[in-house]
Amino acid sequence: MTPAHSFSEPTNTEAIRVIGRFEAGRGIPDAMRSDVRMLGALLGQVLREAGGDGLFEDVERLRLATIQAYEDESSDAFERAAAIAESFTIARADEVARAFTCYFHLVNLAEEHQRVRVLRERAGQSPSTSSGTQNQAGSPSTSSGTQNQAADTVAGAYAQLRTEVGDAEARRRLEGLRFHPVFTAHPTEARRRAVSSSIRRLSELLTQHDAASAGGAEEHRARRRMLEEIDTLWRTAPLRAQKPSPTDEVRTVMGVFDETLFTTVPHVYRRIDDALRGEESGATAPVVPAFVRIGSWVGGDRDGNPFVTASVTREASQIAADHVLRGLERALERIGRTLTLAADDTPPSAEVTALWDRFAAAEPELAAELATRSPDEPHRRVLLTLARRVAATRHGDGAQGYARPEELLADLRAVQASLAAAGAKRHAFGGVQHLIWQVETYGFHLTELEVRQHSQVHAKALAELDAGEAISAQTEEVLEVFRAIADIQRDRGLRAAGRYVVSFTQAASDLANVHRLARYALGDDAPVLDVVPLFETFADLQAAPGILAEVVTFPQFRERMAATGNRLEVMLGYSDSSKDVGPVAANLALYEAQEKIARWAQESGIELTLFHGRGGALGRGGGPANSAILAQPPHSVDGRFKLTEQGEVIFARYGEPAIAMRHIDQVAAATLLASSPSVEERTSRAAERYAEVAATMDAASRERFFSLVKAEGFASWFATVTPMEEIGLLALGSRPARRGLSVESLEDLRAIPWVFAWTQARINLAGWFGLGSALDAVGDADMLSEAYREWPLLRTMIDNVAMSLAKTDERIARQYLALGDRDDLAQLVLDELAITRRWVIRLTGGEGLLENKPILQRAVQLRSPYVDALSLLQLRALRALRSAPEGPTGSGADAEQQRLLLLSVSGVAAGLQNTG
Repeated sequence: MTPAHSFSEPTNTEAIRVIGRFEAGRGIPDAMRSDVRMLGALLGQVLREAGGDGLFEDVERLRLATIQAYEDESSDAFERAAAIAESFTIARADEVARAFTCYFHLVNLAEEHQRVRVLRERAGQSPSTSSGTQNQAGSPSTSSGTQNQAADTVAGAYAQLRTEVGDAEARRRLEGLRFHPVFTAHPTEARRRAVSSSIRRLSELLTQHDAASAGGAEEHRARRRMLEEIDTLWRTAPLRAQKPSPTDEVRTVMGVFDETLFTTVPHVYRRIDDALRGEESGATAPVVPAFVRIGSWVGGDRDGNPFVTASVTREASQIAADHVLRGLERALERIGRTLTLAADDTPPSAEVTALWDRFAAAEPELAAELATRSPDEPHRRVLLTLARRVAATRHGDGAQGYARPEELLADLRAVQASLAAAGAKRHAFGGVQHLIWQVETYGFHLTELEVRQHSQVHAKALAELDAGEAISAQTEEVLEVFRAIADIQRDRGLRAAGRYVVSFTQAASDLANVHRLARYALGDDAPVLDVVPLFETFADLQAAPGILAEVVTFPQFRERMAATGNRLEVMLGYSDSSKDVGPVAANLALYEAQEKIARWAQESGIELTLFHGRGGALGRGGGPANSAILAQPPHSVDGRFKLTEQGEVIFARYGEPAIAMRHIDQVAAATLLASSPSVEERTSRAAERYAEVAATMDAASRERFFSLVKAEGFASWFATVTPMEEIGLLALGSRPARRGLSVESLEDLRAIPWVFAWTQARINLAGWFGLGSALDAVGDADMLSEAYREWPLLRTMIDNVAMSLAKTDERIARQYLALGDRDDLAQLVLDELAITRRWVIRLTGGEGLLENKPILQRAVQLRSPYVDALSLLQLRALRALRSAPEGPTGSGADAEQQRLLLLSVSGVAAGLQNTG
């Protein structure tokens, strides 16, 4: 997130002076500075080749002007930059917007590459990765290094937990650890898949460039290919021509599994085991369980998306199964080929011999072929036979394939036990253990597909069915979904599908309705269902404990909980509650709801999993997940953390192996540590001490928020001063941006465009509005400073708001607010911005935002003027569209302005690295 140089080295003295001063003292790592300089120069060459010197010079003029305006707070500097943006022809403005967007893609790549570089350096230097021994009790020892592990690693969290609860309890908690991200298709990824693919190829070339000798042929080759790829990036249309289908979205997410997660997650387990057990890791059974489970709403979430049908859900499950079975087949073949262990030195167990004999009897020709290729290598032969059986499973060959992943696990454990008994422990608990971890994590389904539907859809369907009259197509589709779930469970097991999330749960009957519909669809053959309530609005969060207490008395829930060890899952929505009452009151309400639900579950002997419906942006519950976990109420985590991941967040956190490993380790560490006595005592003590502060903040923030959003004409004003309506034209995802079509009310507006629109206007209102007034109402600066230090919830809230405010730009924001011809509402926003900024700086320390987080501060500051350039182009287009006479659009000048606006939307999203 840190630009060092831009499209090419500037050619005039003034530019060199201004840019040099701007970048001086920012502390950009030399390696990253070199990467950005090189990538920027290559982009400059592409721009010259594609558009001539004129295009390059126009881009540089605007870049220089926005840097000057960023450093000079006078209106003259800002107006000069705005004038340059206004001076371009519409065609040139289009090209300039594309150029800045390409630049951000390259800077994001360089930043990711630097993060990977640092992570690899840390991994290589860590003194504790080769330390630790197994103690007599079978628990990992913390001697000789694990004590030095950072607290934000599982190894470090485990070491701290042992000191607080003892060996046996720490081991029990480690065995119960669960991290469960759920990938969604919510439309927040502004980049096209073609653009993402191009960036991924550039990443590989940048790695090759790092490895090449300076000035050598390989370095020259890497630069030449990067130039070609950047040219591809420039020439690839940045906007999708049409919305992706739900199946397209499924295949996009599958790319993350194929390229990263399938192989990375076992390496996460291994790295943690290495850190905990040192040289013993890989020689005996691991202490680290397969604690990751991947969920998916892609192809299952039909709330407000008419394009997700039962057939799409079936296809989504089939696509995922095909990917994981192919992956397992390749992994079995790869590990199998390495097991060239002769029977004389590594004799097989009777169980492994029986495995081979059964396969040979069933497939004599294949067995003969394998025996010829692997003479006297029984373990190699058996693993290769398992690969053949997985292939048969993928092809639907019921006779030769596996019926369930548990059968494959049993065979792998037989091979592991045989190798261990024969003395080949490094093989048993090395490569074979990786295979076991993969099957335990992914089964034959890859993702645990979840269905989501709105409670009102269920109520409407039941009304028709209970009436006994002809049912509508929508109701028939509702019933068909249950048949699809039953089919998936029959083919791939209960883990493949079975969670059914009910949006806008407002009564216990909303949950009971799911079971009634399932019986309507299939009678006694209804699928096994874990019905998950989703509490979203402020009122629903308050009602949640009472609804849950009632629902667990229903027979279907009692039966399912009895079968699962009294487990219950509850989902909490961050987005709609924030849009409902504002970010401050929503955060406080969520904390209170979690506290009450967790207390009720503990008193009822229920193993609770809270499912956090968080988005990527701060206005939707985003921000660093590990700090958010450590701020949760006591017993609300208990070693289990589940959350939604979407859009750009999926690729940012899981798209690169080293970053994915670090993210999973951090979140898992926080999940393990959140239930430690010290953390729970800190959070509960702070919540009790500052309860009155919370009540004051809650009331004041809601009052301030309502004064804005409930003002007469607010909805239409919001649609005027932000590109909210135009965002709906972006082909981001298959899901509509609205539940309805009216712009007169925010009720039907989804939370994503609500957040996205404020972000594009450089106001970020959804992430901070009301906090300043809330802190003002408390008023006691000394007490609030103390609360910031001691109260994790407040600290997390203020730190997240600081990030949100750092990405705002008041001068840009004023230009958007001026579009609405409502000085009262505009001033209300600006006043609250000033109050909030003043309080956040006071509590976090220093004279500016993020001074307590200098690396993040530097990153935001260096990126901001480049985002400003795109914002000025967007404002130009938005003014033209707002002032155009009423009439049909889609051709002529309006269409050109609309395209420029959408290009700038994509570019600002790339620059700020978040959408909704």
